Amino acid sequence: MTSVTERPFLFLDVDGPVIPFGSSSGHLQTAVAGSSASPAQGNPLLKRLDPGLGARLMALGCHLVWATTWMEEANKTVSPRIGLPTLPVVQWLDSRVDEGPRGVHWKTRHLVEWADGRPFIWVDDEISAMDRLWVDASHPGLSLLHRVDPMKGLVNADFSTLTDWLRAVAPR
Repeated sequence: MTSVTERPFLFLDVDGPVIPFGSSSGHLQTAVAGSSASPAQGNPLLKRLDPGLGARLMALGCHLVWATTWMEEANKTVSPRIGLPTLPVVQWLDSRVDEGPRGVHWKTRHLVEWADGRPFIWVDDEISAMDRLWVDASHPGLSLLHRVDPMKGLVNADFSTLTDWLRAVAPR
């Protein structure tokens, strides 16, 4: 196993990990209580954003990158609400004709290409065992494909997993 000489990328999806689909998560009531922020353009899911999430993500010490179909809208709508600066955005192809091997998520190949051999974490709610196998076979660098429960979004247990992996591959 090679050591990490550069900070890993953290590819971050919005729907599921950042905006949970469930409404009973404990941090949701805490995050929304007392908040004067109203959902932009009538999107009721934005009220589910945890305003402290950005600080927790930045504390990981990774190069944060949006890996979402929200594309640049993630910087305009989500980043300010969770305390993130403008982040790089993975640009997806207009067509998913060249999706890759059967059973591998359409994002997987593009993220490996974007990482270009550098270590990365991918946080998404649609990661499968096939994605992990494909990345292991196709990416020369270290990687962690971390599936988040889309009903809860990123929670303490997810941050513990990410932190433990980062400590193991890139001790400070």
